[in-house]
Amino acid sequence: MLTALNWPGFADLTLAGLLFLCAAAFLAGAVDAIVGGGGLIQLPAMMMLMPGGEVIYSLATNKVSSIAGTAAAARTYARRAPMDWRSALPMAAVALLGSLGGAALADALPSSVLNVVVLVALVAVGLYTWRKPGLGSSDEPRFARRVQLLVMLLGGAVIGFWDGIAGPGTGSFLVFWLVSLVGFAFVTASATAKVVNVATNVGALIFFVPAGKVLWGLGLAMAVCNVAGSVGGAVLATRRGSGFVRRMFLTVVTGLVLSLGWKLAVGA
Repeated sequence: MLTALNWPGFADLTLAGLLFLCAAAFLAGAVDAIVGGGGLIQLPAMMMLMPGGEVIYSLATNKVSSIAGTAAAARTYARRAPMDWRSALPMAAVALLGSLGGAALADALPSSVLNVVVLVALVAVGLYTWRKPGLGSSDEPRFARRVQLLVMLLGGAVIGFWDGIAGPGTGSFLVFWLVSLVGFAFVTASATAKVVNVATNVGALIFFVPAGKVLWGLGLAMAVCNVAGSVGGAVLATRRGSGFVRRMFLTVVTGLVLSLGWKLAVGA
């Protein structure tokens, strides 16, 4: 018989449950570092195994693990891929504010409505990327620098808000925005998205930590595994190039569409 660990900050998980979540965190970190979408793996695993806990605790604890992994991936990308810090940092700052606002509304907005919106958006994103095989193969800026910065700030605010609400696909939406609208190659977009994603996680935690919603023991244990996966994923992405990242992007978007579609069908 499996017994609960009864350790502070672990939500009465069994040892088998903890090991499963750590494995999910490792895989999520690797996928998220390459193209985003690691939440498709990690968050559902947490919500499935958290015994009797409210969803908000899974959302908040997920941010602790995610911020560690995205920070590690961002550092790895910064050393191995081109990074325009003059654009990435302002985008990250705006995304942080958007995420803070989204986190504050996480309990107030009906997730079923939001999931329908995101499902439609993901289908459109996947089809658009699939129909344009040359998209994101190289850096081809579409705007003058000032306009490009405004486009990035808008994307940071909107997608940051969504991440604060804890919606799926944040990393994938960031990558798509930077590739399709700004004109970055997939590797450059993934690198920039990691910096922005760190900020969105910080914004959410600014709300969740004082509210007492974080299970620190579980979050830190998963963070170690997420970091290991993130570093490996970032190295793989920079070695394999934009073509590999594009294929991973389409795979993750398809997975997100199927996951959200199933969730909506079951909940209907």
